[in-house]
Amino acid sequence: MQIHGPSQVHGIKGPHTAPSSGPRASRPSSAAPTDQLDISPAAEAAASVAEGGEIRQDLVARVRDEIAAGSYETPEKIDAALDRFLDERG
Repeated sequence: MQIHGPSQVHGIKGPHTAPSSGPRASRPSSAAPTDQLDISPAAEAAASVAEGGEIRQDLVARVRDEIAAGSYETPEKIDAALDRFLDERG
């Protein structure tokens, strides 16, 4: 496959235009297309945590200890989590 700029790709089937034909030829060269990046709120939150966001180490240590001891999952916590889940799902 050979690539000759954004308007010519040889070796694959699909749309193909010559750079000197069609309406694009009359477009000024200064009007180059621009890229855009949209980041979701969830991705921003994950990036914040990955970059050293505020992590409560005391809480993490306590939860890990409770999980290791088998006392983290209580019927009350499971019911609360299920209620929140059902509220979110409507």
